[in-house]
Amino acid sequence: MKRRSAFLALTMTVAVVTVARSGHELPVYPSFYPHEIVLAAVTPKDAAELLSAGKIQAYVGAAPHFAGTPPASVKGVDSLGSFVVVRIHPSSSLAKDAKSSCAVGEYIIRDLFGKGGDLIVHPYPVTPFHGDYLHHADLAEAAKARILGNRDASSGFAFPILKVKAVTERVRALVRPEWRAEGSDWDAELAEISAAELIASTSYSMNGWLGPAWLRSGWFSSSLLLGERMDDEDLVGRVRSQVRRLQTSNFANSVERINLERSLVSTLAADCFARVAGYTLRREYFSTVFEAGVENIAYDSLTGFNSPMFIRTVKLRDFPWNGWLSLGMEGAPRAAWNPVAGFTDEFGRLMWSAVGDPVLIPSPNESAWMFNRIADVQSSAVQ
Repeated sequence: MKRRSAFLALTMTVAVVTVARSGHELPVYPSFYPHEIVLAAVTPKDAAELLSAGKIQAYVGAAPHFAGTPPASVKGVDSLGSFVVVRIHPSSSLAKDAKSSCAVGEYIIRDLFGKGGDLIVHPYPVTPFHGDYLHHADLAEAAKARILGNRDASSGFAFPILKVKAVTERVRALVRPEWRAEGSDWDAELAEISAAELIASTSYSMNGWLGPAWLRSGWFSSSLLLGERMDDEDLVGRVRSQVRRLQTSNFANSVERINLERSLVSTLAADCFARVAGYTLRREYFSTVFEAGVENIAYDSLTGFNSPMFIRTVKLRDFPWNGWLSLGMEGAPRAAWNPVAGFTDEFGRLMWSAVGDPVLIPSPNESAWMFNRIADVQSSAVQ
């Protein structure tokens, strides 16, 4: 009897251990990728109500119109919104030469400083939201100190009332009322250029790859912002040569590459007929309401929620992983729905982030890229 009891006890113990081990789930999940995603066109007013009620988890690309302060269950995140560029009219009587044009541009930038509103005055094309900003931080600070150091200075030029044309209402509100100009009669123009649209205008998705490789670099966005607006043929030639070297990896090492990037941006910033005055932020909101809200997310510093990283990391409260994700966007889809020449509007780009399966995706706070899936990468010996 004792032997039989011992045998039964051992059998039961083995059975219990086997059942416990077979019930364990995978210790690592590649992502919290939702198994159902709904994208809906929602007005900013309706978005505020739906977020507060937890009926959508996030509003992508725009800010909802809350009647007052957003409720505690609705949180916001900031990413790069747009660049504000000052362009001098070539036919203006104040743009007689490069020195005069520089004085006009710097005078306007100094006047914008301290106006409040959404503009962050930053007279350098690479912003702190770019992953390679540390390569340019000293140049950016030097440009800011030089232009904003003496806000009463006018570089020896005495300006009459300037005629400034503002492209959008947001920057128009920053221009002095007596300076505001309409039509073709203007000395300078303030243009607002969306950072996300700037990136999207030159990006592509083909055969599982997103690109180009330099898409998210500060030097590349600077060349897009200012390179096409340059009037000096010599400067245009220098810029194109430096861009070509960076795109073809025509440099010996990383030090030479970084110095080449700094030189390119400095060359672009030296042309006073078009220069970056600063940037604005995009604030997007998500719901944390219990239990239908979001527990944690990641987002992109340049494109915010409209990124593959957001879709792959959004973690809903009522599921250990996966779940039903509902997102709102301002405006209905406009672009064609095909992976070759379509998905070029905000709606399409977010949808492609959900259904596409690229090898690499943008690293959220860098100018580099990262693996889309978990990979067994073998480290190599340090040379």
